[in-house]
Amino acid sequence: MAKLFLSLSLLLLVHGCLAFQQKNECQIQRIDAVEPRQRVESEAGFTEFFDTNDQQFQCAGVEVIRHQIEPQGLLLPSYVNAPILFYVEQGKGFQGMTLPGCPETYEVSQQQFQGRKGGQSFQDRHQKIQEFRQGDVVAIPAGAAHWIYNNGQDDLVLIVLLDSTNFANQLDQNHRRFFLAGNPQQEQKQQQGRQQSPRGTRQQGQSLEAGSNNIFQGFDVDVLAEAFNVDRETAEMLRCEDDRRGHIVRVERGLKVVSPSMSREEQWQGQQGGRGRGQDNGFEETICSMKVRANIDDYTQADVYNPQAGHCNHLNSFKLPILRLLQLSAERGVLYRNAIMGPYWTMNAHNIIYVTKGNMRMQIVNDEGQAVFDDQIQERQLVVVPQNFAVVKQAGEQGCRWISFRTNDNAMINTLAGQTSAIRALPVDVLTNAYQIPREEAQKLKYSREETVMFSPGSFSSRGRAPRV
Repeated sequence: MAKLFLSLSLLLLVHGCLAFQQKNECQIQRIDAVEPRQRVESEAGFTEFFDTNDQQFQCAGVEVIRHQIEPQGLLLPSYVNAPILFYVEQGKGFQGMTLPGCPETYEVSQQQFQGRKGGQSFQDRHQKIQEFRQGDVVAIPAGAAHWIYNNGQDDLVLIVLLDSTNFANQLDQNHRRFFLAGNPQQEQKQQQGRQQSPRGTRQQGQSLEAGSNNIFQGFDVDVLAEAFNVDRETAEMLRCEDDRRGHIVRVERGLKVVSPSMSREEQWQGQQGGRGRGQDNGFEETICSMKVRANIDDYTQADVYNPQAGHCNHLNSFKLPILRLLQLSAERGVLYRNAIMGPYWTMNAHNIIYVTKGNMRMQIVNDEGQAVFDDQIQERQLVVVPQNFAVVKQAGEQGCRWISFRTNDNAMINTLAGQTSAIRALPVDVLTNAYQIPREEAQKLKYSREETVMFSPGSFSSRGRAPRV
């Protein structure tokens, strides 16, 4: 009995310490709009890294990077210990993702007569290839090997969120990329301005995924030759020790893979007419056939729309069921000139906001009623809004577009102003006594905004439709 009591006491102590530690991570007194701190160059592009030791990233438990891949550029095959959600800001391409146990259903074969009926010689076969384009959000489960290729004419720009504190990651609070090919050079791993976190959980340089060698370099060559049943020279090539191209390489003659065209896929989706959207019965959405891509740039599919203010597209696990596995979701927001997204808080998720075009003023308020952020956030800047922190946004003269990643597969907001807000739901007498205002003013406070989430410029009247960004 004494041993049981001691064990329970230690368990409660450890749990309490961890809870206290997590609480300390989000005791933020100041939030800043941040830009990438490092840039790692490769033969056919580069990767930029945000400072993961920044307090707001520590609070949210996420990391953000930005890939820019040139035409015919290939991001080498790798896998990561954390789930990934990336947004295609510019360009198009395709990716391969390898899931264990799934069949190689993409194949090209050539019939041959080999003295018996039905003889076939397969030229290539592999798992499913996913095409993507501007405005797509793509999900990659933790530990799934994947690669990305730019088959367009313009640079491919990807904004990538890695949820390093997700339950799927049991290593530590850093994302680690394990390369299956190439030799990303250690000298490219620069640490300009980085500092070790006070808790020491993020070691210097751990988050720089492009600074690692591929995993085959750690295996004995003879073992590799035996495992793959190839000669020793071929096994040596797997190690890529003389490769100096970096983690994004150029495919000189273009990449040839077995893949249906995007137009055929979209045609099939059009014929379906959206039937079954958000409905997974456990049969269609198996691990091997699950959809990993959805477009959130189409304003005609907006979840929130105000022709005088802007629109928002939400992507959650009801629309893309794989997000339930990743416990992540996304939002694409657009505010027209001077329009306001009324004050709100996200009830069950941290909110990572990256501006893709234009600018907006944001105010973020913590539980002590203090403004921890009150500034402009510009294009290519990022701000983390911790769970339950109240936030309000107002677009600048050029309007604003952003992509937001959220650390819950069905993130929910609660508004403070507007038709469905918390203030609107309160009785007038509660408002009168809570704010010590006359009953008439309480009624105005409650009913003066008939809009729901996005408000047109001006206090009481619309000034016409603002130009889009």
